[in-house]
Amino acid sequence: MGYLLLGIAAALTSAFSWAVSTILIKVGMRGKSPIAVNIIRLYIVSVLFAGIFLVTGRFSEIASLPPLTLVVAFVSAQFGFVIGDYFYFNALNIAGVSRTVPITSTYPLWTILWDFLFLGRSIKPQVILGAFLVVAAIVIVRKAEEEEHINGKAFLFALLAPISWSLAILMMDWLTGYVEALTLAGLRMVLAALGVTLFLPRFWEELRAVTRKELAVLFGAALFGLLIGQYFFVYSVNLVGSEVAAPVSAINPIISSALAIVLLKESPNKRILEGLVLAVLGVILISTA
Repeated sequence: MGYLLLGIAAALTSAFSWAVSTILIKVGMRGKSPIAVNIIRLYIVSVLFAGIFLVTGRFSEIASLPPLTLVVAFVSAQFGFVIGDYFYFNALNIAGVSRTVPITSTYPLWTILWDFLFLGRSIKPQVILGAFLVVAAIVIVRKAEEEEHINGKAFLFALLAPISWSLAILMMDWLTGYVEALTLAGLRMVLAALGVTLFLPRFWEELRAVTRKELAVLFGAALFGLLIGQYFFVYSVNLVGSEVAAPVSAINPIISSALAIVLLKESPNKRILEGLVLAVLGVILISTA
């Protein structure tokens, strides 16, 4: 029971950190492309983790990892922080926080599906009911976006993001059996920064134009979302598995939407709020099964 409570507490901490990061990213993206924003935050967090590894002497641990482990970590990082976050940032940029996070919060549903298909874990009836509520939430939010004439591309991006994240989580779940939590969290960030470097020449001029204020905002986004949030999420997966950590951490839409309404002045939509409630209820059912 002690490990369960500690794992849930870690997942909740990651959820709050991700919510704060979402707001900071939305602010930092004003006038910037999603890929440029992602390059900045991944480089920032990679430097932070490199400093942590240098102080704690973890580089030798990484150097001793088998090639297969490094390859899986690299692929997981690309799905999680390059591909998935590309879709997420574009959805945020088009539709805003409160209209994006109810859909992107469905990643626990996809995670549990992959756990069932690839890791052989069972699915309880309560999880199926929770999944039904999550799907209903997606339908409601999409109808609300159609009523507001929001670009359908935003919905597609918001749906592809959690699918990509869930694949990253599936691989990370396997990796936690071989790599310590802090080392794995930092390794995935460094590998994600390595992957996103392919886009550096194309966005170099835009990156040079970033102001100190924008850099400070994105530093905060990297600190909360990629260092604190990711470490506690990996730690939670290590303690209780992705089938518990993912659903619990998905409570972040409530925090994100509330912060968006209060701080970013996004106008609440009744149908979107209904979808948010259904999504959260579905997540709670899944996490308590």
